[in-house]
Amino acid sequence: MSRDETPPESLPVAPSDSSGSASAIPSQADPEAAAREAEYEAFVWDNLKRNYIGNYLHGMLGMTGFRLINAPTFMPVYIHMISGSNTIVGLAQALQQVGGIISPIFGATAIEHRKKVMPAALWMGGLGRVQIVGMALAGWFLQGQSLVYAMLALLFLFGVFMGAQRVVFGMLMAKVIPLSRRGRLQAWRNATGGLIAAVLAWVAGKYIIEPDMFGHGYSVTFALAALLTTLGLWALQVLLREPEPPNLPPKARFRDRVRDFPALIRSDPGYGPFLLVQMLTTVSRMAVPFYAIYATSSTGLSGAVLGLLALAYLGADTVSNLLWGYLGDRTGFRLVLLISLITWIGATAILLVLHSPVAIFLAFFGLGASQSGYMMATQTMILEFGNREEMPMRIAISSSAEGITSSISPILGGLVADAFGYPAVFGISIGFLVIGLVALVLLVKEPRHRKLARV
Repeated sequence: MSRDETPPESLPVAPSDSSGSASAIPSQADPEAAAREAEYEAFVWDNLKRNYIGNYLHGMLGMTGFRLINAPTFMPVYIHMISGSNTIVGLAQALQQVGGIISPIFGATAIEHRKKVMPAALWMGGLGRVQIVGMALAGWFLQGQSLVYAMLALLFLFGVFMGAQRVVFGMLMAKVIPLSRRGRLQAWRNATGGLIAAVLAWVAGKYIIEPDMFGHGYSVTFALAALLTTLGLWALQVLLREPEPPNLPPKARFRDRVRDFPALIRSDPGYGPFLLVQMLTTVSRMAVPFYAIYATSSTGLSGAVLGLLALAYLGADTVSNLLWGYLGDRTGFRLVLLISLITWIGATAILLVLHSPVAIFLAFFGLGASQSGYMMATQTMILEFGNREEMPMRIAISSSAEGITSSISPILGGLVADAFGYPAVFGISIGFLVIGLVALVLLVKEPRHRKLARV
């Protein structure tokens, strides 16, 4: 796409359109700074087509593999199968989240002063993919308690590198994809990636896991996930052309940046309430590891049934992402977050109250749609608060805050499930979702509207 193409009239023009921050616009009294910003903006638009394709392929292939690991189907059921304990299922989910508590801050401090982010992205992304390979190998070569311990360790390390990767790749998107194009990019890459993942999940359940292909169907599934995510990272490395920002903060020590957290949260009056909503809704994820276990316990656990539930969950991701992306580009992503939370509450209630196969399939479809909307909304809104220089650390704060709550909640969910049953877990989850929804309605304003008002 040429630099001569004008961004949509309904959105701010360069440079705020690409940086995602009106506060990044230099003063007219500083022509040299304005010239640097204009050069940065020209680079973004000149290389948009190439960077758009690279981010699309990375998201489509990478997220396909990660969905197979993170979807509340294969991994929770696998951990339950090898451990026989709901508490261990919750512990596995918690350890993955614990890994992502501190690493986003390290990721942010590693890149916020660098002109190029891609080298760090390759390291963080590559090491995350190594853990998926480790999961496949552990299934083939270990058994009993050794397998359980290995999977817990690998999920923890997976969380570590995924936490850092979230900051790095979020910053990369903010640098190379203009604000007015991010929703549709995420819509199409998530939709096509979700379609591939949905089909692959059904195939994996019916033809890989159920017949126990090569002696361990789950390991084959994890190996396929590792292959897809690696291909996505390779595509991004080949295609991405990254601009050098005109302004960068100085290199800072980890502990100094942690001390800056209160000031960073206060720097944008809308960010604090948004962070509160993130933490409240993340607590509700205590129920996520138990969706498939609860559903399959009433239908008879088999690889084919698990594949169908994964198909419903990931298929909803495919269908809904186009809606979420285009709706977010048109209205801002607060509305996407609002609808997602309402859908999440409704789907959990269906799973809790109705037990027919059709109702369970519908519930998983709703859960998949709500989760994809929630992720797209929160990951995009976080780029629209504050200014560009603070963006890496702001992403890190949100990732760490989510990590803290989501590391505690699955353990509590497992303990509650063992003591009181799955309905109690789902009821508590719905309660926190309702509180988060109320906070969103009353406290959080659309950041894009505030940004446009300042431009």
